[in-house]
Parts: sequence; C-alpha cells; structure tokens
Amino acid sequence: MYAILDIETTGGQFNEEGITEIAIYKFDGHEIVDQFISLVNPEIPIQPFVVKLTGINNAMLHSAPKFFEVAKRIIEITNDCVLVAHNADFDYRILRTEFRRLGYDFNLKTLCTVELSKKLLPEQASHSLGKLVRALGIPMADRHRASGDAMATVKLFKMLLEKDLEKEIVKELIKTEVQKGIAPKLLNIIESLPSKIGVYYIHNELGKIIFIGKSKNIKKRVNQHFTGITRSAKKIQAEVFTVTYEETGSELIAILKEMQEIKVNKPIYNRMSRKNNYSWAIYSEKNSNGYLTLKLQKADGRKKEILSYLNAQEGKNSLLQISSDFKLCQKLTGLYETKTHCFQHTINECDGACIGSVSPTVYNSRVTEFITKNSFDNKSMVIVDRGRNINERSAILVEDGVFKGYAFFDLNYQVHNVEILRNIIIPMENNREIRKTIQGYLRKNKGFKIINF
Repeated sequence: MYAILDIETTGGQFNEEGITEIAIYKFDGHEIVDQFISLVNPEIPIQPFVVKLTGINNAMLHSAPKFFEVAKRIIEITNDCVLVAHNADFDYRILRTEFRRLGYDFNLKTLCTVELSKKLLPEQASHSLGKLVRALGIPMADRHRASGDAMATVKLFKMLLEKDLEKEIVKELIKTEVQKGIAPKLLNIIESLPSKIGVYYIHNELGKIIFIGKSKNIKKRVNQHFTGITRSAKKIQAEVFTVTYEETGSELIAILKEMQEIKVNKPIYNRMSRKNNYSWAIYSEKNSNGYLTLKLQKADGRKKEILSYLNAQEGKNSLLQISSDFKLCQKLTGLYETKTHCFQHTINECDGACIGSVSPTVYNSRVTEFITKNSFDNKSMVIVDRGRNINERSAILVEDGVFKGYAFFDLNYQVHNVEILRNIIIPMENNREIRKTIQGYLRKNKGFKIINF
C-alpha cells in the first residue's frame, strides 16, 4: 500500500516552515482506497511569494485545524504504507519535523517520483511535476495546491508502475511486508484478486517473481494454480508469498505483456514458450507467367511472411476467405491442385477473378492490396482497444512498421497527439513473434479501432 502525499508550506528558514495544506491519497497500486485533504493553520505567517504561488493566504487558515488536530488522521491513513511524493525528501522532512514538535517519531519508507521518473523516463527533458505531467498528457487541476499536485502524482506513479517492467517497485514493497511479517494465506490472496483480464505475478517471500501468467479472469486462473495437483502447481503453492497483478482491459495487451515480462524477469516456474508458435505462414512470389501467387507453407525464418498461423487448418481457412475477399484465383493460392477450379467457378464460368480472365497487372494489384492491408512494413498506426475501466481506452503503437509498445489513455488528445503518445507508451521489444501475435489478434478479433497516421 502506498500513501501518496503533497504538502504546501509557509516557506521560510530551513526546518522552520509550517504546513498550510496537506493531501494524502492511499493507493493500492490500482486505485485510491482512502484520502485525506485539509488546510492546516501553521500558526506562523505565510511568506508573500508563497501566497502568490499557491493562492493560500493567512486569512484562509484562521479557522483551519492546527497540525496536532490532524496528526492522528495522518498516522491512520499512512499506517503500513510506503510514502510516495514528488521530491519526497522535502515532504517527508516537513512531516517528520511537525511530528517531532509533538514528541512523536514519524518513520516510514519513502519513494520519490522524481528519482523514479529519472530512471524510468530518462528521455524527458524535465522531471519537475508540472512539465512532466504536461509532457505525458496527464490532466492536472489546482497546480501548487496539495490536492491537485497529489492527484497528479498518483497518476504519474501509476504510469511509473506500468513502465517498471522488472517490477522493482513492487518487489521492494513486498520486502517491506515480509519485514513486518505480513503473509496472507492462499484464500486471502485469491479474494484480493479481480475477475478481470490482465497479467498476474506470483512472488516468493523475497519478493522475487516465480511465475507470470495472463488470463481473462485473473482470480479464476490463480485459484487453479492454488488448487492444482501438478508438480509445478505444488511448487508454486509451497513458495508463494503474495500475488500482484495488472489489469489490462485488452486481451492483446495481456498476451504481449506476458511474453515480454517472462523474457525480462525469467520466472523459474514459467515454461519458456517455444520460440515460434506460429508454425505456418503465407508467402508470395511471382510465377513464370508474371502472376503473384500466395502459398501456405511451413514457416521459414529466412523468408518474409505476410500472415502467420498456429496450424495448417487455420491457414487454409484464412486463405479461402482471402481468395473470396480479394477475388483471387484458388489455383494461385495453392488451395486446388487442378487447373479447372477458380473461386467457386470453373475456368469457363469465372467472373474475372482467375488467371484465364485478367492480365497479370490487374490480378497482381489485388494481391498487392491484400499484402499492403496485412503488412506492418512502413505502416504507422494505433490500435485502440478496451481499457481497464469504462472511461479508459488502450493503445498499441506501431510506427514505421516497428512495434513500440502500449499505453492507457482517458483523453482523446493523448492518442491523437503522437508526441504525447510516444511519451506515455510502455516500451516493448519489437520482434517477429510479437508482430505475428498482433497480426493474429487483429485477424481473429473485433471491437478495436485502427488509427493510421
């Protein structure tokens, strides 16, 4: 659990500042579960430049509670949490100073989103909160007020968690829980998981990830691990300390994240996927008469495939549909061995789709149209799919034929502004298997939108 904090102060001499406003959002890594926002009477004057910056003046704080009156609530909401702030050293120092004046030792582990953003977003020109959230397309209200800055930090921190493919932030949190002796039993773990699409991470008591999986129903799938009787299930049951997860909304993002993060984290109980699950592919070549042919063959890494398939039957079914959609001769797609058949016709009855009725130029334009429509080469597009909640959408970015990664967004300008989209993208590896996976998903599923740019 995280307590995401922002404090506004009076300004003044080091360690003599007073708190004028405080906002704390309790965040479980997925959503805000509690919050505390309050003006605070610092009992000392506010520096004029601070009044101008925040808009908080002495008159506004006259009837506000003093720090000792809100101290108990601050302790309650931050209990057993890691304190997160943008420039955490400052906020943590201010809090500890105020509590020390009351004779209380306020002591928490901290995370600084400035330091995290420098590590996970090194390409950004500035890591100040205002400039950073603007570059990432994160909406921000009430700048230099505690609630507005703290909420922006929540959204930034959530994005940083997603960018942390090695899960170092989560692993450190689990180590903290281990030190406190918090070890949830299997049933409690299952109850805490959502019945939604996403990726789950099974950790041992050192925080290390021992298994990564994806599912349309995370809770159901983890329950199968915990009730399974196979040797690998028994090992997981013996070693599990906790399970973390990331909802994705999109099944495609769940598939891609699982592939990428297994490769990055190398969990000991994941059976490494075969390098090439797509064992059949469609290739094109020109025959002696100048016609472009389409052939379904065993995948050959030395040749450039147009579409890939898990098995031969899937490929044949797809090729049959392709020949219908693009009016292609089945003789030239390898579906029929004889010269007496075209798509649904004999040669003599053909409606113009076969090699006996059209020139190579006309016919080849149909094949080229099919190849262009299904190829990633030099294509720049965003695949917009479902998000993790009703107000959110997901985006997968392919730029100049290269898969860049995915992002979540809730404002249309984020996905239509390519520069902002590049900034919020969670980067992923581009390779042949990834591209095959994306193509296969687009071929089999509906409900997504493609934006070309």
